[in-house]
Amino acid sequence: MNQLDVVKDYLLSLQNRIVSELEHLDGGASFLEDSWTREGGGGGCSRVLRNGGVFEQAGVNFSHVFGSELPPSASKTRPELAGQAFQAVGVSLVLHPHNPYIPTTHANFRFFTAAVEDENPVWWFGGGYDLTPYYPFHEDVVEWHSHAKSACDPFGDDCYTRYKKCCDEYFFLKHRNETRGVGGLFFDDLNEPDFDSSFAFLQSTGDSFMSAYVPIVKRREKHPFGERQRDFQLYRRGRYVEFNLIYDRGTIFGLQSGGRTESILMSLPPKVRWEYDWHPEPGSPEAVLYSDYLRPRDWLGEANG
Repeated sequence: MNQLDVVKDYLLSLQNRIVSELEHLDGGASFLEDSWTREGGGGGCSRVLRNGGVFEQAGVNFSHVFGSELPPSASKTRPELAGQAFQAVGVSLVLHPHNPYIPTTHANFRFFTAAVEDENPVWWFGGGYDLTPYYPFHEDVVEWHSHAKSACDPFGDDCYTRYKKCCDEYFFLKHRNETRGVGGLFFDDLNEPDFDSSFAFLQSTGDSFMSAYVPIVKRREKHPFGERQRDFQLYRRGRYVEFNLIYDRGTIFGLQSGGRTESILMSLPPKVRWEYDWHPEPGSPEAVLYSDYLRPRDWLGEANG
């Protein structure tokens, strides 16, 4: 098989595994499958779970799209590829729980290849995952980053530090001057030192995602909550919407490439609210999120210090 087919097989397997584990974890609903085709070339399979025992909405998408001209969002850092033919495969997922004490999470794993006249195709990997708590627990954040570091450790001593920093910088709402959550890993334009090493890193991060997230869900799924916590969750979901519609490269790429709008915007929460000029009460649990968590921190270094 060629490189694209090898990656595609892995990503389809990853989608199947994640869906199966999430159904078991949720225990109250099953994923509905929605296959689609793209007019410009390719298609995908969206799997969505709604109103389950744990998740208000969970979506796990696979897509394989191709076309004669790479969208601007994908060639921004590679201007020499503007207008070239491309193929892209990826799995993306966003999980929105009912309980405000369970964080929202997002993951994305993707592979691009672009044709260059009289040269070998140019390829690169991208992806990662991040965690967005509403009422955070320090132990959950440390465990999350511990799994991320373990996925990176075989690939160099500075791998986790580098991609954690990229995540903190990428998932940052400039207009709010705050991070979207507590970070994780983010990598893009990965094609060194070679295909096998880069693909192995994608697999390591992809395989580590559920191991990082499931223990957090199990610890918090029975945590009692009331109207106050639910209102705050819906308010903070507004930040998620703002980031995805303003900054998220995957959303922008999907829309620019003529992807299926319903699948692209599956990442948005089913319920959300905004409130004009709202601020948390000083000393409240809500204020702790802002003061202690919505900024880059060396979570593992502090825990081991």
